[in-house]
Amino acid sequence: MKGIQHVGLRLLLLLFWVGVAGCGVYTPYGAQTAGARTFSVDYFTPVAPLAGPEVGQQFTEALKDLIQRQSTLRWVADGGELHFSGRIVGYDVSTSAVAGGQEVASQNRLTMQVQVQYVHALESELNFERTFSRFADFPATSDLFDVETELVEEINEQLTQEVFNASLGNW
Repeated sequence: MKGIQHVGLRLLLLLFWVGVAGCGVYTPYGAQTAGARTFSVDYFTPVAPLAGPEVGQQFTEALKDLIQRQSTLRWVADGGELHFSGRIVGYDVSTSAVAGGQEVASQNRLTMQVQVQYVHALESELNFERTFSRFADFPATSDLFDVETELVEEINEQLTQEVFNASLGNW
């Protein structure tokens, strides 16, 4: 009887390890790193006419911070096994809502688009180049320059999570 239990336990352990190995390498935070241990992020250059250089710096830092918080990857300045680069290709303000019965804007919308190139040095089939877009609304009575920092933080939170999900979340 002990021999059968021992074989059953070995079989159960074998099935567990096969299942884990078949799913890729995950961190405790749910990031699929596929064996990578390091990542690097290039400065995201703003090429959209309305985006200042601080917008690129804020996005770059937000992406690095998110990856460090939600994975066990170690940031390296250059040559990470996972590499993120790209540009801020859209940064526009538009009207998102009109006041009832009037032709006056009640809400404006800041929309930001980021073109991302993701290179996985260990598994090239995971590489991609994609554009991500998010927005935040603000009252038309507010000046963009007064609320821009908060809006960019809100948009960066959404954009970086989407980039993370597409690359390390493998969604």
